[in-house]
Amino acid sequence: MLRQVCYKVLEKVPVPIRTLHTGSLWRSSHQVELTSVRYPDVKRGNYAVLSDQHVQYFENILGKDRVITDESEVQSYNVDWMKMVRGASKVVLKPKSTEEVSAILKYCNDQTLAVCPQGGNTGLVGGSVPVFDEVIISTTLMNNIISLDEFSGVLVCQAGCILEALETYLSERGYIMPLDLGAKGSCHIGGNVSTNAGGIRLLRYGSLHGSVLGVEAVKADGEVIDCLSTLKKDNTGFHLKHLFIGSEGTLGLVTKVAIQCPPSPKAVNVAFLGLNTFDDVLKVSQAARHGLAEILSSCEMMDGSTMEAVTTNLQLRNPIGEHPFYVLLETSGSHGEHDEEKLSKFLEKYMSNGLVLDGTVASEPSRIQSIWEVRERVAEGLLADGCFIAYDVSVPLHAFYDIVPIMAKRLAGTSVKRCTGIGHIGDGNLHLNITSKEFDYEIHNLVEPFVFEWTSKLKGSVSAEHGIGFKKTKFIHYSKSESSLNLMKEIKKLMDPKGILNPYKVLPK
Repeated sequence: MLRQVCYKVLEKVPVPIRTLHTGSLWRSSHQVELTSVRYPDVKRGNYAVLSDQHVQYFENILGKDRVITDESEVQSYNVDWMKMVRGASKVVLKPKSTEEVSAILKYCNDQTLAVCPQGGNTGLVGGSVPVFDEVIISTTLMNNIISLDEFSGVLVCQAGCILEALETYLSERGYIMPLDLGAKGSCHIGGNVSTNAGGIRLLRYGSLHGSVLGVEAVKADGEVIDCLSTLKKDNTGFHLKHLFIGSEGTLGLVTKVAIQCPPSPKAVNVAFLGLNTFDDVLKVSQAARHGLAEILSSCEMMDGSTMEAVTTNLQLRNPIGEHPFYVLLETSGSHGEHDEEKLSKFLEKYMSNGLVLDGTVASEPSRIQSIWEVRERVAEGLLADGCFIAYDVSVPLHAFYDIVPIMAKRLAGTSVKRCTGIGHIGDGNLHLNITSKEFDYEIHNLVEPFVFEWTSKLKGSVSAEHGIGFKKTKFIHYSKSESSLNLMKEIKKLMDPKGILNPYKVLPK
């Protein structure tokens, strides 16, 4: 029976909703094994070692208050939020302007000091933390909104603006960000652009390669590259902005972004559905793309094991009861009654034929947020198991969920606690999630490279939206040809000859 059920969170955990940052410390940063120990095959490059003279120079640029050397404070910047990798940096720099970034990078390049750009540090592949002792350049204080063209909806801002802060600013002016993530309370727009983040509404608004109109970035030698176009159409030569979108700080440090923002929808509706099989999930998602068409803004799925992690570990309430699979549909349009009626008729049709077993719909903002909370806090719920390993792949829809039961069978008899699947069914992006009480080399070795080999056989991508970072450099060849990798290496050498920008990331040795 289709229901309109209002529910609330039974108990809050210490982390704010939609925030996935190092504030969520399920274990101490010092308990995380050093990356150099866990991955002994990676050797430190021939870079200079930080000295008091280097620190003094940085203080001359930024002042002492924006050069962090206290070990206890630096430590949180050395560890990713999943507590899977830990660097050994001795300093964190906090510039406020492009000019300061330029001066820092020029000096680091002259001194052959390796650097690690860092935004909100919400990544899943170890790309935003040092591997060894790189100088961390945090964009935290580069958080100014520069302008909004209220006719075109083009927003220009610094790279350190938090995604949720931008969303709040835009909503007051009749616009929304084209990107929405569970980590929006912590992630920075510069990091989103640098990793080409996907998110839950790519189905409607496309990728950042289309939404980002321009960027300003600083090369390794300190040269500022001004590609900060605010034009929707600009066909003058190479589109250099695309070099920085998705390159994860290895070609330059993004300092400003110009992004096309859509008008706020006047009506938003959400449906949360229970289904019996993954084949039913595919049928419902296909029907939604056709039947809801122009108003469909998101199509997400999760399995029952994922729901169990959220309800058990975070004490969130399942809005419709237990089912093997769940689908979350969101519609965004300009006429509330029309959209709600269209969604209701769609659901009634597929509940009457037994495809959808149960469901609830919501149109009020507070209830919509409650339903989305179940989906957006999945990573937090899985992390509460202890050790959480996430794999982010794109595969053809007919094989979208296949790897989950395959991997569960492969890991039988190990210390694995959960093997679950969630994803953006609307764009073919699956998140395979594996949890255990603590990091287990047996589990790790059974999963890698098997999951990437399996993906490659389907001509899929080993990274759909989270990037390559540090963890996947050895596996990028499963999705990129040798000629493509060679060209990427040539571009890297041209733009960063000394290799100081985010070394050990993206490209294989």
